[in-house]
Amino acid sequence: MRFTIYQESRTGKRNDNQDRIAHCYSRDALLMLVADGMGGHLHGELAAHIAARHVVQAFQREARPALPDPGLFLSRALAGAHHAILDDALDRALPEAPRTTIVACVIQDGAAHWAHAGDSRLYLLRRGHVVTRTRDHSRTQLLVDQGILTPAEADSHPARNRLYSCLGGSHAPQIEHSARTPLRDGDIIALCSDGVWGPAGDDALVSGLTGGPLSRCVPQLLKQAELTAGSSADNLSIVAMCWHADNASQATMADAISTRTMALDDNTTRLDTSSMGADASGELDNDDEIERAIREINDTIKKLDKR
Repeated sequence: MRFTIYQESRTGKRNDNQDRIAHCYSRDALLMLVADGMGGHLHGELAAHIAARHVVQAFQREARPALPDPGLFLSRALAGAHHAILDDALDRALPEAPRTTIVACVIQDGAAHWAHAGDSRLYLLRRGHVVTRTRDHSRTQLLVDQGILTPAEADSHPARNRLYSCLGGSHAPQIEHSARTPLRDGDIIALCSDGVWGPAGDDALVSGLTGGPLSRCVPQLLKQAELTAGSSADNLSIVAMCWHADNASQATMADAISTRTMALDDNTTRLDTSSMGADASGELDNDDEIERAIREINDTIKKLDKR
């Protein structure tokens, strides 16, 4: 495999960052994900952290060097992440399980497979156009589907953030899966939270990601989205990948990663996290609490792995 990848997460105008982003690759497979902890519920950052860690660790175990079935992997990993969140809430005696959106994508054998719950999105861009993007699991999207709202009206509707599917919470998630989607040289796949696609819009997102190398384009896109959102800027998170075919010109791949020389059981992971911990108001505020929360989460995931 050969690809260029860049990820970044910003706090925006919020007090803390409840998003978690990651990518992980073996010799023959690549995983990308974005989880957006739902701030309207307690401990959304913990739900996002548990989900991201669970899916990444499942990939590390199973992609040696390829996954037997990428679609089945995503189904099991996201369902497992949901139950890991519920188990953690039970261990902590929380009044309700925290919630997070998630979008995850696996690239293997020159094709993409993805799954999502909530309104964190995946975009597939080709030659400066949106080939496809995920459909939000939101109340406003349902109203658009019914012809009650136009897409433009939905963008500013007060119910835009009301979701009917997520990981955690009191209901089983409705996880939506893609078909196997072959990639072409130069295709860009971008996974992002609503803090990016909301203020940017599809047109600005496309132009922002196709104007140069991702290492330059992604920070500029996030900066512009944050400026557009102004004082209400949410957390902004994105993982963007450009696919390179075997016969691609070397000139287009200055920052490309090649996995050809990786060992069969090796993997490279980048999981971006931020501070966690909890006082009476639900906020996490000191190093001891942060470390304890992380240890407890990891212990929960290990218990689930043994089942």
